[in-house]
Amino acid sequence: MNELLIGAAGFGSLAIALFFLRFWRESRDRLFLAFAVAFVIFAANRLVIGLSDRESEELAAVYGLRALAFLVIIVAIVDRNRRP
Repeated sequence: MNELLIGAAGFGSLAIALFFLRFWRESRDRLFLAFAVAFVIFAANRLVIGLSDRESEELAAVYGLRALAFLVIIVAIVDRNRRP
């Protein structure tokens, strides 16, 4: 059951990424593209968790991917607020 929930969360992350990608295609705003990239990274994070045999808390890659996704979001927000 746990694998099912991990897969559903990964699929949801990909669906959200497609949602932001559609807005990026319409507006060409880099903020939407960054959010799409971040949610693809979140989906990859769920993939690593789902394919791992160990507990997810033991994997540095899990935290690294999650931190990278949040860093992409933070940089995109800062970039958006600095542009005129």
